Amino acid sequence: MDVAVAVYDGVFDSGLSAILDVLDAANAMRGELPQPPPAWQVTTVGFRRRVRTGAGHLVATAPVAEAEHTDLLIVPALAERRPDALIAHVSGPDSAAVRSLVGDARGRGAPVASACTGTFLLAEAGVLDGREATTSWWLAPVFRQRYPAVTIDETRMVTTSDGVTTAGAAFGHVDLALAVVRMSSPALADLVARYLVVDERPSQSAYTIPSALAQSDPVVAAFERWARLHLEEPVDVGAAARSLGVSERTLQRTVRRVLGTSPVRFVQDLRVEQATHLLRTTDMSLDSIARKVGYEHANTLRILLRERTGSTAGALRGR
Repeated sequence: MDVAVAVYDGVFDSGLSAILDVLDAANAMRGELPQPPPAWQVTTVGFRRRVRTGAGHLVATAPVAEAEHTDLLIVPALAERRPDALIAHVSGPDSAAVRSLVGDARGRGAPVASACTGTFLLAEAGVLDGREATTSWWLAPVFRQRYPAVTIDETRMVTTSDGVTTAGAAFGHVDLALAVVRMSSPALADLVARYLVVDERPSQSAYTIPSALAQSDPVVAAFERWARLHLEEPVDVGAAARSLGVSERTLQRTVRRVLGTSPVRFVQDLRVEQATHLLRTTDMSLDSIARKVGYEHANTLRILLRERTGSTAGALRGR
């Protein structure tokens, strides 16, 4: 497989190196399998011979024209954490060439892939419309608002939808590269992960900070504060709306628009966060913790913890 990795000014250094390192490791370890997959021919391409990364390093690149016939185009993330600056960059003239490269690749049917803030570049190029995608969990509200035609699921670590693969937050580039390897050989992907000591991370849920997501909108932020004060009580969305001075329908719609979920499910996320904190920092029994976060029975909390974090209550306490 011929893979082109696009390098552009401001590219996230660790994202670029993670992709190159994982694919290089896969090539080096192919021979350890009885039936090795074909090698990956990886070329870093750019719009100039030397490109400056987000950390200021210079990377030598091949002409971008070499990406015209590759089997896969990978676009690492942009080294930009500020939402406003990120949107300005990916939609502005500085990224026009990258957007065109992505659009051309999809236009001829070549798969494309990206992670973290790079998902914004793909969305801005229009190749994610009508598809499922993921991105950094903390950028999901901004992404959801700007690209309503994309079904964003920030709980996922990697998604593939109709030829476009996206991965989660910054070090999700490792997961993205392993997903590329897995498309050709699951056995080789597992081998590389073992050698590099990379744990399987199918979800970002365990890393999400609900309060950080809530700050994207004043109504949602106020609802988050209200919910934390009433965490031990049954969820009453109507009472919350009255306390905030909005209609219940407005609260439901605002939470859905910003977070892509319901108020009840968001409260569940807050309960999981608090329960996890109590498991790690106190000796309280699971029954006591369950009551502390609004559940009459510990088994209800036990099931929710496994569903949202992928871990048991015992494993969380052990950490």
